Amino acid sequence: MAGRRPFGKVRKLPSGRFQASFIGPNGRRQNAPDTFGTKTDADRWLARVRADISRGTWLDDQLGRRTFQEYAEAYLTDNPDVGQRWAETCRRNMRLHMVTLLDVPLVAITPPVVRSWYSNAIRGTGGKTSIAQSYRFLRAVMNAAVRDDAITRNPCMIPGASSVKSRERKIATPQQVAELITTISPERYRAAVVLAAWCALRRGEVCAMRREDVNLTKGTVWVRENHVELLESPVRYNKEPKTPAGKREIAVPPHVLTFLVQHADRWAGSEWFFVGRDGKQMRGNAVYQAFVRARTKVGVDIAFHDLRHTGQSLAAAAGATLADLKKRLGHSSTAAANRYLHALDGRDAEVAKALSELAHRANSTQIMPTRTREG
Repeated sequence: MAGRRPFGKVRKLPSGRFQASFIGPNGRRQNAPDTFGTKTDADRWLARVRADISRGTWLDDQLGRRTFQEYAEAYLTDNPDVGQRWAETCRRNMRLHMVTLLDVPLVAITPPVVRSWYSNAIRGTGGKTSIAQSYRFLRAVMNAAVRDDAITRNPCMIPGASSVKSRERKIATPQQVAELITTISPERYRAAVVLAAWCALRRGEVCAMRREDVNLTKGTVWVRENHVELLESPVRYNKEPKTPAGKREIAVPPHVLTFLVQHADRWAGSEWFFVGRDGKQMRGNAVYQAFVRARTKVGVDIAFHDLRHTGQSLAAAAGATLADLKKRLGHSSTAAANRYLHALDGRDAEVAKALSELAHRANSTQIMPTRTREG
């Protein structure tokens, strides 16, 4: 009796040709891309596949022939690390900036193909941030394809293509912040500006704040969640911060605590600290629109997120250490916290003045260089 075939399977088709198949490292049975005229040819093909598997060079032909769009959609759907907001962004970028790649098989996306796509995209009408996002998404998808044995290496090799040099964030003066707080209308939005500017809260963190998160007696607020709203659908939800450091208790500067007291008395809901006129959790877009109207009246050109940078810059000027700033920002990374530090106008002159004062308090002969007489 003939022995069991050690690898793969060959069967004769009604046409008289032979079909070879095998179970790959991924656990799925795979057919040869073509049929064979003889059984010997099918056996030789299986032998080559087995050798590739042994050397670690085997590729999943079936998966490699899937189009980028098919594989990218599966990546977004099946990857537990991809959030709804990022998935929405990636699908929008595929639709707007990655059309030429959508129907291309994974194995056909080579470094020249990526360079050509990126070159055309960066010269197009799309924003640089969106193109950088698209490139990061492409690189992530192709990394997954490498792990799945669909391709041998990632074709995304363009230095710096995944990042955009961020503009220096604008900051407001304390007087401008005060004007924004008193100008924003309706008044139910005043406390939102207070928490963004003086406590470094994001807009989503403001909207996710519950009534029990605000301790008016102690003068602190707790950040426990972030409110997320999708841009192209009515979906909205709360989620926990990305890192444990994002959950934090923040002291409210005493000079603006009165705005939180007023808000709690007049506008806070039974569950959410910030609610709309309908009594439901306040939408981030409502805060944004009210802020845009206020900044126009005040005449200050900053974004709502710039209030977060403003407060931290003022805190640094007040003497806060980097550790203090990291805690208030909810950052675990020192590098991330450093991005929010800015040189305030006139600060360099204050530093120079402080150095002189230090010199006068010390023994000037120990500080000033002495001139020795030659000869």
